[in-house]
Amino acid sequence: MTTQANPGFSKEEIQQLKDQCTQANKPFIVIEDDDLPTGNEKEMVHIQFVGQFNKQEVIYDAILCTLQLHYASAIYEAAEQEAIHHFPLYVPIENRDETYVENESLDEEVEVMILEIIDELEENDEIKVNEYIEIDEDFEYGIGLEAALYVPSLEDDVIVKFINDFNGGTLSLDPSRFSFRSEDPE
Repeated sequence: MTTQANPGFSKEEIQQLKDQCTQANKPFIVIEDDDLPTGNEKEMVHIQFVGQFNKQEVIYDAILCTLQLHYASAIYEAAEQEAIHHFPLYVPIENRDETYVENESLDEEVEVMILEIIDELEENDEIKVNEYIEIDEDFEYGIGLEAALYVPSLEDDVIVKFINDFNGGTLSLDPSRFSFRSEDPE
């Protein structure tokens, strides 16, 4: 997509976002996103902020998450893939559509197996993650950005620091690889 066709490069859109940021007294605005999991407002956030790309102002449309949430996602995905290998008829939730026929007993059996696999993966410390940032230049609105940060939660001050470091060219990601432990619901 050319920058002319991308509204995230438009001076009017950029000014509108700057005005919203001024009103909010922050260098970013939070985007209400129904696609994000609920109940983890401090673990994952969808924001927009103004930055530079190829020496011109642009809107960054960003998804930030904590490293622990990234780990939980990675370990669940690995466990689900292994469970699907054992139960090829299982259809993951994200792949279900209007033609999907519900099979509660299979779903329950697979979920139990996934939990067992997660326990095993954690016990063997098989999954490790590190901080990362990905930039999507071919985004429909500005520049897409996704990042996982090793922070306990995404409070406003953490987000502001991330934006300041990113825009200032001083963002330094920790290359260390981490694993976490699930908290028992008991």
